[in-house]
Amino acid sequence: MTEENTSRLPSIVKSENEREQQVLDALKNVIDPDFGENIVNCGFVKVLKATEDGQVAIVLELTTPACPVKDEFNRLSKEFVRRLEWVKEVDVIMTAAPKSNMLDVPEAPPGLRGVKNIIAISSCKGGVGKSTTCVNLAMTLMQMGAKVGIFDADVYGPSLPTMVSPEFEKLEMSKDGAITPVEFEGVKIVSFGYAGQGSAIMRGPMVSGLVNQLLTTSEWGELDYLLLDMPPGTGDIHLTLGQVVPITAAVVVTTPQKLAFIDVDKGVRMFAKLEVPCVCVVENMSTFTGDDGKVYRPFGKGSGRSICDAYDIPHLIEMPIEPGLSSGGDSGIPMTLSDPTGPIAALYTEIGACVVREVAKINSGRGPTAFLDPDRRGCLKVQISDVDDGKPFYVSGASVRKSDQSARVKNSNESPDVLLNGQKVPDDLEPVSVATVGNYAVSITWPDGFSQVAPFRVLRTLPRI
Repeated sequence: MTEENTSRLPSIVKSENEREQQVLDALKNVIDPDFGENIVNCGFVKVLKATEDGQVAIVLELTTPACPVKDEFNRLSKEFVRRLEWVKEVDVIMTAAPKSNMLDVPEAPPGLRGVKNIIAISSCKGGVGKSTTCVNLAMTLMQMGAKVGIFDADVYGPSLPTMVSPEFEKLEMSKDGAITPVEFEGVKIVSFGYAGQGSAIMRGPMVSGLVNQLLTTSEWGELDYLLLDMPPGTGDIHLTLGQVVPITAAVVVTTPQKLAFIDVDKGVRMFAKLEVPCVCVVENMSTFTGDDGKVYRPFGKGSGRSICDAYDIPHLIEMPIEPGLSSGGDSGIPMTLSDPTGPIAALYTEIGACVVREVAKINSGRGPTAFLDPDRRGCLKVQISDVDDGKPFYVSGASVRKSDQSARVKNSNESPDVLLNGQKVPDDLEPVSVATVGNYAVSITWPDGFSQVAPFRVLRTLPRI
């Protein structure tokens, strides 16, 4: 059996053919760990053929070519189907048809229409290893089977020309103004540093326009993931990118210090306003192993974990201090390429798996929701699949506001019971706007101007009304 184009085929969930139905029943023993559902009900079975002489052919269409459990799906599918007495041989082919967020943007620039998912790599603070994380993550996703691109959005100090060494180091522009990215190890890259201009010296509005032009006029082709290497801070460039293109998710990079937590907190809030879920926190320079074999934490402990706990971000990866990461960036050969089987590459594979899984969940549309009900003012209507059998429930705006766990409360004497103007939170407090952010939280704007990110983990514990 050869690989087929299955993107337009309907999913097979049942069959009138007795043998094919037996195969489907066997495949129901294979569970997707992220969706908590079997691969038949997930709609992954696109082709199924069972012959009288015991030959079985199956095509499974996954949500991404970089699926971290695709080999396990293949192995388990064959194992369970072979248990049928009449089966002599099983052939399983894995394909992928990632959902494209650009389909929801009819006015998307032509060069971006083939991009399935856009992932922001952000730190909101300089010098924490964001670009190192972005480049190594891109190489990891490529090694996992995905088509990947990197856009260096830091015009003031572009890092990519130092960190990677493509064969051709200049961007080319066609007569119609389209930019052709440079390529490195199969990863497409666009950076102002490849425009032959070095770093830019210009005012904010001009920079935002330049970033917009570089991103939207580049011919990215078909990509599963386009990583945005964001500049430090939460300024014009971040807002421009968030408004110009649909960012699927964000990876937040930090260090263990308390100061880093305060800055990253601002970044998470910014992404929440843009309705972009943060799916993973990478805490760089977390530890190092001394000559005595002991693990030390020179910059303390807790920034990354505090961010994850405050906003219910599902994944934290602690990256140790490793000289090879720095030297790899200086030499133009990322460590995930120079040592692809080492412990650092293994950690980046874990980050890649986190991104792939969480993006698949986001694109599935099966996550929890919260919104304002016009018939019940001052309340949030919340629906979580594993709470009350998935039935919606209501919580008061006041209780949600008082549950705030942000840095505004943790790093000051302020109380969540008090508004920004110093008055107590009234019992009839009504949100101005509510937006679900991925699968982990709700972004809420309040009348006093405060923006809250309320995790579903917290909402599920609040008193019902």
